[in-house]
Formats: sequence, structure tokens, C-alpha cells
Amino acid sequence: MNKTIALLLATLALPAFAQDLPKVSIGMSGWTGFAPLSLAEKAGIFKKNGVDVTIKMIPQKDRHLAIASGDVQCAATTVETYINWNAAGVGITQVVQLDKSYGADGLAARNSIAKIADLKGKTVGVDAPGTSSYFGLGWILKKNGMSMKDIKITTLGPQAAAAAFNAGTDIDAAMTYEPYLSSVRENKTAGKIIATTLDYPMVMDTIGCTPKFIKENGKLVQAMVNSYFEALEMIKKEPAKSNEIMGSVVKQTGEAFAKSSAFLRWQDKEANKKFFAGEIQTFSKEAADLLLEMGIIKTIPNLNSLVDTSFIK
Repeated sequence: MNKTIALLLATLALPAFAQDLPKVSIGMSGWTGFAPLSLAEKAGIFKKNGVDVTIKMIPQKDRHLAIASGDVQCAATTVETYINWNAAGVGITQVVQLDKSYGADGLAARNSIAKIADLKGKTVGVDAPGTSSYFGLGWILKKNGMSMKDIKITTLGPQAAAAAFNAGTDIDAAMTYEPYLSSVRENKTAGKIIATTLDYPMVMDTIGCTPKFIKENGKLVQAMVNSYFEALEMIKKEPAKSNEIMGSVVKQTGEAFAKSSAFLRWQDKEANKKFFAGEIQTFSKEAADLLLEMGIIKTIPNLNSLVDTSFIK
């Protein structure tokens, strides 16, 4: 078979709708839980399903601005962040759950700090208001009868917070997540981790798109959701290869990435069905009340409008 015919057959073998579907950009970060999306992009899973996906690394505090400007049509973030964005007038609806943190987010503190109550008056490095780290810190404090008013805050992104803590700077504690939290775990002198999502389960991630995009591109959204689940299957069948690919995105070896991902659980289709059947609604209500109390939002949006379960089949 000559090369021309082989190329023609390869082209015909692609899904019939692949060239007809519009392109889509997804805003996300290097958070370990989002990695299957990177895998779907780099391993060709999105393209196999007829989706031309571009992943853009955008800090969480700026991701809603990219959505509002039209730079991205979809984004991956924590569940409570959708409440923030919709309350601010940036409409985005969740279509599939990606992961749950099982110790992948945590609060590190100096050795002199034994418990959460000891943070009173101390300086904590944490990301900006409206981010998952800021919310997570507020959640932990709330569960211990405290609030952000009881501490001093130095605004640092998750990577910078971990680096500053490990370097022994003036901050007394730091709120961060994987893969950066592992650098704290490995540092035996800077301090210790005094709380994680194993103690306070409040970090769960989803991917969402604008309501307009969902309405106009239902097949595309379904293909994206299917691609995510296929990426999870690839991780099961080819773990070493998958970890190398996902690790490369955050400059980790496959082995180091595997260690980071052990602190979270990616959510398959059955887990998604359970999550959207009631769990997300219960969590969103408690999260919205806390966000209002923290002053992150002025009013609570319609929480029912933040979820579209039609793509989990």
C-alpha cells in the first residue's frame, strides 16, 4: 500500500464528526486532580473522539475572567468556585466530576504549632480570596470555631506558599495542594502538616462550561466527558505510561506523579452518578453559606442552575 492511500484511509478512519466540531479551550491549573484532562489531550483521546481541545494553564483567581472574555469556554475547578463565579455574574455549569481530594490539599505549620487553635494571631500563606485554598483554609478554621479574622494572611499561590514555607520564611503556616504539598511532606525540618482533606473533606473538582456553549455544543460536551472517562481507563490499563505523560505537565517524573496522585481519587462514571444524585447539592449549600459568611459572595446564586447531569449516562 503506498503512502498516499494509507494516509487517505487513516483520514477516513477518523470519526465522521471530528472535523465538524468546534474547537474548545479549557482553563485549568497544574493540580494533580486535573491531570486526566492533560492525558486526554496529549495521548490523543480528545482527538479520537472528535474534540479539538486546547488546555490553557490559568491561575484559579483569573480563570473566571478568561471565561467572561471568551478566551476559554470551559474550566476545571473546585465545586465551591462555581458558586463564586456565578455569584459574580460569570455563568458556568458543571458537567462532570473529576476528582476528590484524599489528603492532597493540606495546611502545613511550624513545629511549634500543635493544633488549629494555635494559629490564632499567626501568619498563614494562602492563595487569594475566591480560590480553593482560601476557601479550604476558611473551612478548616470554621470547623474549629475560628475565622480568617483570627489569623494574619500573606497572599501566596499554592506553589509559592509551599516554597516559602520550605524556605523557612516568616510565614507560620501555608495552605497548599499537590504536587506542591509533597515537597512539604518530604521536608522534615520546616514543619509538619496539621490538617488535610482526610480530616476536612471539602475539595472536589469538576469541569464546567458556559450555559451558551453547552446549549450550542451538546455533542462536543458529551465527547469531552467521554474522553475524561477514557483517560481514566488508560490510567488503569497503562499506569506507567499515563503517569509519565501526566507528570511531564507539572515537571514531575512518572514515579513522583504517582505518589502525588495517591492522595486523591479520580471519579469514574458510577462515582459521578452518586455525586450528582445528592452529594454535590448538600456540599454546595454548606459551602455557599460559608462563602457568604466570609464575604466572598454578596448573594447566593441559584445552586440548582450550577449543574447539568445530562452528560453522565
